[in-house]
Amino acid sequence: MALGPSAGRAGNLPGPAGRRRFPRRDSSRAGVGRQLDRYRRRLRAGPLGRNRSRALKEWRGPRPHVFTKCVLRWNEKGKIWKEFSPDSIRRECEDSLRRLQVETIDLYQMHWPPDEGEPGIEEAWQTLAALKTEGKVRWIGVSNFSAGQIKRAEKIASVTSLQPPYSIIRRPIEAEILPYCEKQGIAVTSYAPMASGLLTGAMTRERAAALPPDDFRSRNPEFREPRLSKNLELVERLRQVGARHGRTPGEVAIAWTLRHPALTGAIVGARNAKQAEGVMRAGELKLTAEEIAEIEGAAAAATAR
Repeated sequence: MALGPSAGRAGNLPGPAGRRRFPRRDSSRAGVGRQLDRYRRRLRAGPLGRNRSRALKEWRGPRPHVFTKCVLRWNEKGKIWKEFSPDSIRRECEDSLRRLQVETIDLYQMHWPPDEGEPGIEEAWQTLAALKTEGKVRWIGVSNFSAGQIKRAEKIASVTSLQPPYSIIRRPIEAEILPYCEKQGIAVTSYAPMASGLLTGAMTRERAAALPPDDFRSRNPEFREPRLSKNLELVERLRQVGARHGRTPGEVAIAWTLRHPALTGAIVGARNAKQAEGVMRAGELKLTAEEIAEIEGAAAAATAR
């Protein structure tokens, strides 16, 4: 689900979210359905897109925009790798079209760039540009790219959008990437604005300690001491700000992200209908300059190493 009041070159464009273990399908599909019911124009689907494919098939309203991604592959044993060959990208595209039962993908994204010093950007981007020319996709974008990598892609074809990670406690893109995208008119829709659940207000020390080994957050330093305690203190400040508006800490975290003029939108995940309902209004929350300063002061204390 993409939230945000502004519109970029392709509207409010969502991108990838941190991958976690799949929830129960019925509850997840209900969450997607609730998202479709309120935000009728945008549906983000991963390469498999099981729940979203079913929700889209069952949806009886106006067709939403469909966004998905390529180059990150995995097999039945859980092995994950990057594949930038034209044949692989085309196969992924055809598979997505078939699963989603659409003739055109509205936004097709290059999920990850190659590792530093490795080839692949130019060949992959040429393939995405060809898919656009052939009418299989309407817009093409990138995710997790640096400004330099975006510039390499732009030499071949225009980059419609970028999907980077961005939150109160993860701000490196402010230095170079956001200014460049704003200058170039590239839509930016961030992912993980609630720091993979850390800033929702629901995370506790007990929950963090109980995260299973196959949950990537169990290995994330932000979910472990000494950072965890500082992050939870930040959440309490978000809770105080949110209480003035009748909003949750997570909604405040999303609203803070959307305050940046370069942001087109923010991607938020929902495992069920209740979670979806809890964050759908975040794009409507406008923080004051004083509240932004208050939040950033607390964030500076939380991120001090």
